[in-house]
Order: sequence, then C-alpha cells, then structure tokens
Amino acid sequence: MKLGAVYAGEGRCVAPRVWRATTMWERMRGLLGRPPLVPGEGMLIDECGMVHTFGMRYQLDLAFLDPRGCVCKLVHGLRPARCAGTFGARSTLELTPGTLAQAGLKVGDQLRWQEQAA
Repeated sequence: MKLGAVYAGEGRCVAPRVWRATTMWERMRGLLGRPPLVPGEGMLIDECGMVHTFGMRYQLDLAFLDPRGCVCKLVHGLRPARCAGTFGARSTLELTPGTLAQAGLKVGDQLRWQEQAA
C-alpha cells in the first residue's frame, strides 16, 4: 500500500498520512482488522463507490469522489455495522470522525492524493 497525503483547493492539506488501496486485496480489506485511524490519517480506496463498517468498532468520515476527484457525497461519523455509498463515485476517502467538518469540505470540492517520496 502506498502512503501519501490528500489536498483540497489551493494545496490545503486535508490529511497528511493517507494510505492508498489500489489492489483488489487492499480494497477488500480496507481498514478491517486495523487499529482506528488517528487524526491526520486516512485511507483512499480506488474503484470503490460503497463501503461498510461491519466488523469495525469505530466511526468514520467518508468522502465519495467521482472520476475527476470531485466530492460527490459526504458522510459524517458513519457508525459501526452500517453501509454508505453513492452512484457515480469512483473512490472513497475514509477519515477520522470530525475531519470533514474541520477541513470544511463540501460537495463539489476537488481532492488530490499525492504520494510521499520514499
């Protein structure tokens, strides 16, 4: 899994430590069996328009992104044992609860993931 950061607008950092799940196995596992994210962390799951929190013990903020990286739906504090998704989403950004509000993200904002140099 690659590590990077997610930016909005004119370089405003939304989350400085974001893992990107690109392979089928990484996408299927997501955050299952992993410790809760801490503030500033997230996971970007490619080719993912719907997620679930079955088997998880913590809430997530979610940003569903279209193929251009524009936010098409936001979900604040999705609780365990729930599902969320939307048609037209190409990827999903999972974040700690409160991150979406703190970052001031809105539907239509464009996000960009940038890989960290090794």
